[in-house]
Amino acid sequence: MKCTATRFGSFEVRAESVLTFPSGLLGFTEHRRYVILDHDTDAPFKWLQSVEEPALAFVIMDPALFHPGYHVDVPADALAEIGAKEREDLALVVILTIPSDDPVRITANLRGPLVISHRTKLGKQLVLSEEFPTRHPLFPASGPLMSETPEAGLAECRT
Repeated sequence: MKCTATRFGSFEVRAESVLTFPSGLLGFTEHRRYVILDHDTDAPFKWLQSVEEPALAFVIMDPALFHPGYHVDVPADALAEIGAKEREDLALVVILTIPSDDPVRITANLRGPLVISHRTKLGKQLVLSEEFPTRHPLFPASGPLMSETPEAGLAECRT
């Protein structure tokens, strides 16, 4: 399938690589089909690029890389919506905001993570309680920038 993106130009995507968010994403409910693209082979960032709107893309990241204690209980209705049964079937990512004037001030939306089923290729944006910030700093003023443990896999989803 041929796709066009403002940032990436034209590119080919295998149909089985397309993710569908049946409810869309907050603020973008009319756009439901996306593909994940690598930002750079060495960078932990990826792009969630709409295959329907060339200008719509989000920078995403596995929260386990910068917040190892981040755990999400995935509600049963969300699991049903994406056809997921096993926790191992799920990927969890968060959307990043990168200020153009100071990219070091990147923040992650921990209140609205995306949960994606590897098996069904369906995803859902969760809306968590206010205890989770929408602008969690990726690079705190002090301390390690990101987890350096090689086993830092996907953040934990609980079913």
